[in-house]
Amino acid sequence: MRLEKKATLASSSVAALLVLIKLTVGVLSGSIAVLASAIDSLLDLTVSLFNYFALHNSDKDPDEQFHFGRSKLEPLAAVIEGTIISLSALFILYEAISKIIHPEAMQYMQESIFVMLVSIVITALLVFFLTYVAKKTNNMVIRADALHYKTDLFSNAAVLIALVAVHYTGEELIDPILGIAIAIYMIYSAIPIVKEGVLMLLDVSLPKEEVEKIVAILKEEPEITNYHYLRTRISGSHVFISFHAVFNVSISLYDAHTIADKVELKIKQLFNEDRKVHILIHMDPYDDADINDEEEDW
Repeated sequence: MRLEKKATLASSSVAALLVLIKLTVGVLSGSIAVLASAIDSLLDLTVSLFNYFALHNSDKDPDEQFHFGRSKLEPLAAVIEGTIISLSALFILYEAISKIIHPEAMQYMQESIFVMLVSIVITALLVFFLTYVAKKTNNMVIRADALHYKTDLFSNAAVLIALVAVHYTGEELIDPILGIAIAIYMIYSAIPIVKEGVLMLLDVSLPKEEVEKIVAILKEEPEITNYHYLRTRISGSHVFISFHAVFNVSISLYDAHTIADKVELKIKQLFNEDRKVHILIHMDPYDDADINDEEEDW
């Protein structure tokens, strides 16, 4: 099983455990902050299960229906995850404002504090593991999941502080105010997740510095006299690169193909081994950039 799949299974298991304990205490105590955290964990569980489905299916080989595979399930999962985070934040915001308008006394304070302490420890361990997997694989779904649980870690800590403050001061207003702050923070953290996923769905190109490395490889090859129509796009963990390489008209097809294979290998070595790099090289016997209708590369 891929490391990314193990990570999504771990996050699903943790989310299920947190939903159980937080929801129970949140309902019994009447704390908006704890209930908001429980709802967030419930959505975490849904998202983690969907992420597992996305990673499982995005890894399938191309077939007659999907000639380029299903790699875009990964950015789609990231967009859905960011959207769910935002929607849950709006619900928390609504509940917090309702409690300010219609205040209710909180109960089971000691139990709530204990639950949040346990949640912080469990979530911290999960964040450590997801961050490790994200750095090792550079998978955007796992990076989104890691970021999501980091926001949970901060919000759990904030909830704990609020519960302690309410317990010792008796000021119930702290709870809904903190709920509003958590909601705003969740929306803020969801924006980059959604943005990156949407850009990938729109076939965003590689970062400029990575494109420059590809150009450097092409310029270093003495048998390639020029290049044009360099195109790149990212689709989940897949990278697609295409360009025209200009050779001397007298070179044999065998030699040109051998050089193209060497260039292809050098380009693939620029990327992490967990990224699947697809390269299409069109070998030109002369520079036809000026007579072709396509635009120059970017």
